[in-house]
Amino acid sequence: MDYIKKLARFIVPYKRYGILNIISNIFYALFSTLAMVSLMPMINVLFGEGKKVTEKPIYEGIRNLKDYVENFINYIITSTSEQYGAQRSLLYMIVLIISLFLLKNLFNYLGLYFITFLRNGVLKDLRNEIYTKVTSLPISYYSEKKKGDIIARISGDVNEVKNSLLAILELIVKEPLTILFAIIAMFTISVKLTIFVFLFIPISGFIISRIGKSLKKKSDRVQREQGIFLSTLEETLGGLKVIKGFNAEEKFNNRFKDSTNRFYNFSNTLINRQNLASPTSEFLGIVTIAALLWYGGSMVLVEKTLSGGAFIGYMALAYQILTPAKAISKASYKVKAGNAAADRVLEILNTDSPLEDKPNAKIKESFNSEITLDNVSFKYEEDLVLRNFNLTVAKGKSVALVGQSGSGKSTIANLVTRFYDVNEGNITIDGENIKNLTKHSLRNLLGLVTQDSILFNDSIKNNVLLGKENATDEEIIDALKIANAWEFVKDLPNGIDSNIGDSGNKLSGGQKQRISIARAVLKNPPIMILDEATSALDTESERLVQEALENMMRNRTSIVIAHRLSTIQNADQIVVMQKGQIAEQGTHQELIDKNAVYKKLVEMQSFE
Repeated sequence: MDYIKKLARFIVPYKRYGILNIISNIFYALFSTLAMVSLMPMINVLFGEGKKVTEKPIYEGIRNLKDYVENFINYIITSTSEQYGAQRSLLYMIVLIISLFLLKNLFNYLGLYFITFLRNGVLKDLRNEIYTKVTSLPISYYSEKKKGDIIARISGDVNEVKNSLLAILELIVKEPLTILFAIIAMFTISVKLTIFVFLFIPISGFIISRIGKSLKKKSDRVQREQGIFLSTLEETLGGLKVIKGFNAEEKFNNRFKDSTNRFYNFSNTLINRQNLASPTSEFLGIVTIAALLWYGGSMVLVEKTLSGGAFIGYMALAYQILTPAKAISKASYKVKAGNAAADRVLEILNTDSPLEDKPNAKIKESFNSEITLDNVSFKYEEDLVLRNFNLTVAKGKSVALVGQSGSGKSTIANLVTRFYDVNEGNITIDGENIKNLTKHSLRNLLGLVTQDSILFNDSIKNNVLLGKENATDEEIIDALKIANAWEFVKDLPNGIDSNIGDSGNKLSGGQKQRISIARAVLKNPPIMILDEATSALDTESERLVQEALENMMRNRTSIVIAHRLSTIQNADQIVVMQKGQIAEQGTHQELIDKNAVYKKLVEMQSFE
């Protein structure tokens, strides 16, 4: 249960519900025991075995409490029977039993009522914190992790933790107290019989603990496999066109079936192990009851040291122990499963982001002079993608980065936006190292349009509003006009309120890209980064998007990563990259006149 300490900060805000649950469970355990004890006087009335007490007993302190309560009940029964008859006494006993069972079940409900707020509150806060963590971790983290595994942790694993919270409270409060009160009552009735019962309890506990020993490991396997098939599902939905286009449905079906078959086998092993707890504990309980019947029966029939009513009440109390003991064995399984799930949840929550803001990070609100990449080297894994790279982008100028795939162009966009940190060298804005700035203020200065138009399953308006949350409809329409998107948006049935489907798939590639540009236009940042924004478009769409980009880049600092060289001929400076280094740089005409790498790239594209 160590993970409860680790999750304590999630539990603390709801501790009042935990306290109320504990109080309710104390009363539940108390009334459960009293309800069983109350059977004794009722049976004594039925069989006339009750001791006749004609004088009202006097309370003589806690030491004589048992005798006082017993004599007081017998006094009530005796006086009622003499005045109204035995049937009236029986009625009173029945009313007492009903009242005690009512109170028992009322407090049981209240206990469950209060714990619901604690469990669901912890579930909500855990999910919120994991989601916040997921969005704050660097992009590099997700190049190693399966998305489906993250989804499994935020859904299934967190739910498992929630369920185990109730199990823990049952383990440490409700069921143990029920057993404790029952044992106290049993000792009160017969010390000798209770010691006999306790000979069987360690044996039962040992057998049950052996069954549950490997549960955490089995539960962990189930949860990991759930992450694998959810990842397969997520990848399938994302790549459905490719799967269908290459007739790969059977391959992916087999991959998914292999995972669900493993999940099936792991789940069967886990659930069957869990299911073994209840019948095992019940059988061991019945063996204990059978032994009780034999030993206790001889005390009633042979030794005459126990009354029939006391023995039946004692048997009821003994059975009263069985139910919570069974619940404890089940709960211990849930705790082990919750422990495995919590480890997976805490693994995400405890992951440190290498891109965390420094404690004294500055907030930068304006861009005044230049962006500088000073002797920058960077690698994603083993091989350097950039080597001793130097570049200065002056305010108001547009710099285009060109070169073959793998030359490091997009890496520069990733580094300037601080999706990754440089391994060596520095990137500065107005002379300030971007590592010393808050990521939020740095990215407020930047606008990003990527090759993949990343849109969300929402309206055009809400997609564009990511650029500026409080923008008016007029501002949104102006941004769409600059991006050459208003011409098709105005013809949609609901205009800017039209839903664009999952990933914007109700729109064409060119339309999606222009919505992305409108989003960047609305943000109106001083620095714009365009990462191959037109490379995936047809000629007509490219012309419209290029016009939109030129509208947006006017009088703005821009870093343009380009595949199609026709789109960057007007750039103030063109940087030609090869294997992470600058091969040559200059204006379009200067590079053509040099008759070197850039001219060859232009000539190659002119034949495409």
